[in-house]
Amino acid sequence: MIFGELTPDEAEGTILAHSQKAGAETFKKGRILSRADISALKEAGITHVTAARLGPDDVPEDEAAAALASALAGKAIRAAAAFTGRANLHAEEAGVLEIDAARIHAINAIGEALTVATLEPFETVAPRQMLATVKVIPFAVPRAELDRALEIARLGPAPMAVHRFEPRRAGLVSTLLPGTKESVIEKSRAVLDARLAAMGSHIAREIRIPHSASAVAGAIRALLKEGLSPILVFGASATVDRRDVVPSGIVMAGGDILHFGMPVDPGNLLLLARHGETPIIGLPGCARSPKLNGFDWVLARLAAGMEVTSQDIMRMGLGGLLKEIPTRPQPREGGSTAASSPRIAALILAAGKSSRMQGPNKLLMDVGGKPMVAHIVDAALESTARPVIVVTGNAEAEIRAALSGRAVTFVHNPDYADGLSTSLRAGLRALPDEADGALVCLGDMPDIRAAHLDRLIAAFDPEEGRTICVPTVAGKRGNPVLWGRDWFAAMMDVKGDTGAKHLIGENADAVCEVPMPDDAATTDVDTPSDMKAMISGKLG
Repeated sequence: MIFGELTPDEAEGTILAHSQKAGAETFKKGRILSRADISALKEAGITHVTAARLGPDDVPEDEAAAALASALAGKAIRAAAAFTGRANLHAEEAGVLEIDAARIHAINAIGEALTVATLEPFETVAPRQMLATVKVIPFAVPRAELDRALEIARLGPAPMAVHRFEPRRAGLVSTLLPGTKESVIEKSRAVLDARLAAMGSHIAREIRIPHSASAVAGAIRALLKEGLSPILVFGASATVDRRDVVPSGIVMAGGDILHFGMPVDPGNLLLLARHGETPIIGLPGCARSPKLNGFDWVLARLAAGMEVTSQDIMRMGLGGLLKEIPTRPQPREGGSTAASSPRIAALILAAGKSSRMQGPNKLLMDVGGKPMVAHIVDAALESTARPVIVVTGNAEAEIRAALSGRAVTFVHNPDYADGLSTSLRAGLRALPDEADGALVCLGDMPDIRAAHLDRLIAAFDPEEGRTICVPTVAGKRGNPVLWGRDWFAAMMDVKGDTGAKHLIGENADAVCEVPMPDDAATTDVDTPSDMKAMISGKLG
């Protein structure tokens, strides 16, 4: 890759390294400078720009990031589309994240261009939670380095996988000493219920017994006979030795003690045992509290169907200091504030009168074997956008029939004759409260595909100020546009038939231009001649 200062005449086709103002327009970092851009730079009196030109052995940043992210993603992990050299990996289901740390280290050691940042191995994750990010530091990666990274990632199973939580019917043994308060037992049970419920499991039966080895053995045998797993034992008194009451009772029931104690605090006194294929856990006293402790780590792996061995327990020391100390924030009692993929809805505006088509409703006309409107709807359904909302107006019944069987939500706009803005407002009112943003799609753009929509979603990042994502083709802006929730109120005030275009012009700092690989984002169908060209292109 060649990098440095270039004159405008030398810079056509290069990647702009720093944002550059040219008259009234600002060219943002990462823009590929077109011939028109060069003319604008000259007219503004710009004599030099800092830019990068890729060589034949360079892989563009988005291509490289997407390839590596895809290779890293194992079961229950989705690699998002790449943007600005970044591709994020998200959990598709709740579970436990397993990472081959050695291979991640090896990839990060290849060179400076490719980086992979992940969560901690064996972390409990929620659906949509971000698990890792692949980031290309410059604008390209030497092909040899990317090939080496992909070779490492593809050496065996994927380096990252989420083991999803499976419903478990657990058994609970609670031992009692004279004077044990009923309120303590009930509180402990409630805390344990909440822990299991968060992992999709529940306590199928609890047995309360005196604090003796023989009673523990009898209770465990009864729970084993019912096929419950795992079996959890709350001792009225803390276990302090392998020969204490709880471990002795497990052995009397025919179980084996695998490990006593763990290098996690709180959680030191956890007991790991097994009876055949059924795991048995002697709970530490801290498990009576909802705060994070070593038992949470063991329980999560068991709920995800992962084996927990003595070696696994002994490797939990790094990061195992969970106690509240002045320099450490108080552990959360529940929930997660981890980064997650944005919830983006798709609004398909399909209410117009098609007046320029001089007769038929263009959205119902056949394009490539199906109604025109079905193309953009199918693209939205194949993308990561959810829900997909179709706003109807003119020919409502026919539009609904054309989209029959598709998992969309219909919203009718009785005021469609008053312009596009009325359909926009109808769609915005139908958005779910949890939507972080919305892709506003026009029904007459049949060349738009899921990849275009996912690329816009990948660009959306409120924390970095990218809340209006606009597709571009050779520097020309098109549709659909992704709007963040912060703009919904202003969009509700839009009038007439022009949509919210003026908000893009008035809020340049929030606008992120997203280059597209083809002209789909600037191709719509308004007239008979447009339709003829579209059909001939499809047939050709």
